[in-house]
Amino acid sequence: MLALLAKDLFRKARDTLAPGPQYDLPRMIRSTTDTAQRLLAEGYLDYPRAVHLETLALCNAGCDFCPYPRLDRKGTRMSDALVEKVIDDLGGIPADLPFQLAPYKVSEPFLEPRLFDILDLATSRLPGMRVSLITNGAALIDRQIERLLKVPRLLYLHVSLNYDNAAEYESVMKLSFERTLSRLDPLHERKVSGEIPFPVCITRVSCDKPSDRRFMRWVRARFPGFSVAVIPRNDWIGEVLTEGALTGVPDAPCQRWFDLSITATGRVAMCCMDGETQYPKGDVNTENALAIYNRPWLRELRSTLVSRRRAGSPCERCTYLMS
Repeated sequence: MLALLAKDLFRKARDTLAPGPQYDLPRMIRSTTDTAQRLLAEGYLDYPRAVHLETLALCNAGCDFCPYPRLDRKGTRMSDALVEKVIDDLGGIPADLPFQLAPYKVSEPFLEPRLFDILDLATSRLPGMRVSLITNGAALIDRQIERLLKVPRLLYLHVSLNYDNAAEYESVMKLSFERTLSRLDPLHERKVSGEIPFPVCITRVSCDKPSDRRFMRWVRARFPGFSVAVIPRNDWIGEVLTEGALTGVPDAPCQRWFDLSITATGRVAMCCMDGETQYPKGDVNTENALAIYNRPWLRELRSTLVSRRRAGSPCERCTYLMS
C-alpha cells in the first residue's frame, strides 16, 4: 500500500513539474514520414486517400485555436448541384482503393441539415469510400445518433471536447459545458451497451503536459467507453497564433499531400491547415476534383516526398504533425 501511495505521489509531482507537450514529437516526425511513404506505395499518387468536403461553412463554437471566428466564407452553403458534381468526380477513384470522406473542414458537420442525405448519396456512388467525422459534440442530439447508427462504413467519430471543466471550456469554446456533456452521455451509454460499432474518441488540442494528462484521466473516468487523445496545437500555417503551437518545421514530407480539402465555396485549399484558403489548388466549380489533385506540382510533392523545408510555399512554413 505504501509503495502504491508513493508511486502515485511521484506521478502527480512529475505531471505537475514536467514541461512540454503530452505527445512525442520525434515519434510524430517519424510517423508522418512513414505514413507518406506508405500512401505512395499503396497507390495514392493518382487518387486521394482522404477528401474533406465542407458543404456548409458553419460552426457553433468560437475556439481561439481555430480560424473559424475570422473566416470570410462563414455561413456559405455549397449548392446541391455542386455537392453531387464533386461526388461524381470522386467516382473516378477505383472501387478497390479505399479513401476517407470527411464531410467538414472548418465547420461543424452536425449543423449541416443535409449531412445524412449527402452521406447516403456518397455511399450509393462511391464503393471505396469510408466516412470519418469530427465534431465538438454540442449539436449531437439523439435523432442524429440514430442516423449515425445507420451510416455504413463509418470509420470513427472524434469529439473535440478539449477541457475537463466549465470555466476553461466556456471561455475558449463559447459553448455550454453541461449541455455538451448532456449530448455525449446518451452516446456513451449506447457505446457501452454495444449499440455503437464504430470507435468514439474524445480529443484535446494540447495545452501543456500536466493539464493534458489531467484531461486524459478525467475522460477515462467520465467516459470509460470512449478512447482519448491529445493532438498538437498548430498555427494553421500562420493563420492562428496561439501559445503552445508547434514552432519547428519538421524535416519530413507531409501525409496531407495525399488529401483533397474542398471548401463550401468550391475552392480547394492546399490542405486541412489552409483554413482560409489562402493557397488554393483549384476550384471544383470549373474543374474535376481529381484533375486538381493531379496537378503536376502536387504530383511531384507526392512522388518525391521531399522534405517540406524544401517544398516551397506554404509547406516550407508548416509545422503540422499528427499525434
